Amino acid sequence: MNERPTLSELTALATVYRLRSFRKGADELEISPSTLSHIIRDLETRLGARLFNRTTRSVSPTEAGERLVARVSPLLLELDTALREVNEAKDQPRGLLRLTASDTVAMMLVETVIPVFLDKYPEMSVDLVAEAAFVDIVAEGFDAGFRLGEAVPLDMIAIHVGGPSRMLAVASPAYLHDRKIPETPDDLARYNCIRSRTPAGRNYRWEFERDGHSQSVEVKGPLTLNRTEHMLGAALSGMGIAFVPETMAAPYLDSGLLRSLLEEWCPPYPGIYLYYPGRRLLPAGLRAFIDVLKASDLGRAAKRQVAGKLGE
Repeated sequence: MNERPTLSELTALATVYRLRSFRKGADELEISPSTLSHIIRDLETRLGARLFNRTTRSVSPTEAGERLVARVSPLLLELDTALREVNEAKDQPRGLLRLTASDTVAMMLVETVIPVFLDKYPEMSVDLVAEAAFVDIVAEGFDAGFRLGEAVPLDMIAIHVGGPSRMLAVASPAYLHDRKIPETPDDLARYNCIRSRTPAGRNYRWEFERDGHSQSVEVKGPLTLNRTEHMLGAALSGMGIAFVPETMAAPYLDSGLLRSLLEEWCPPYPGIYLYYPGRRLLPAGLRAFIDVLKASDLGRAAKRQVAGKLGE
């Protein structure tokens, strides 16, 4: 080989490999797909080896491409870390912060934390992806994620950022009119329940607990939805009983538009955590976001919960 690949070429190589797409790679690198294709073709010519197999529908790395990316990726990561260290010296955080969270948490962040963060740090921008399924934040290029404590990988740094929460069974007064109120989870078999599916496509089982006794119920009903706000809308319309986070149902419970059911079977759980890779330098934007988060209602709720436990 007469000439070493440039940093731009190696970045293009790693981007196409990660996204398995020239179009998506071009969008991320902010160049045209034809330019990106030309960069990779030039690199392949100089290396004397094909790096990607291309069809009209897919892009996949060859064995040579796999080997090269395996060697190059750690070097690019080290370079990114070095550049981040330089950026850390700047007084004002700037750039893009990529976050992932469930629909419920994403809505809470949009209503509380993110407006304060963007107002305080105008040179920052936020890309928040609401995703029900668990996401590998390193592989998908996120700076941090939000999940329940038991869902956070052990190799991540986790920060408790919310007070206790719980799932509640709720229904409208109109639906409950002339119907006997359920007293146990087994009673739900007599009602239309608004079902949901797990990210894997299975019906979500409603989980209850009382006096140390846990019960998992696969409810029945003619309607299945995959977003909490749609489940709430269906319950408000009198279509049946929904099982939703109390935080999202609270305004409708307070106004009387919904009634809670089986509350004694719905104990609280610890709440949510922000987590991020422990092996990477903490970006200035993420550090600033964590500070805003801790000062928010979510952060104060977590502190109150910890203080309450210490006082027990």
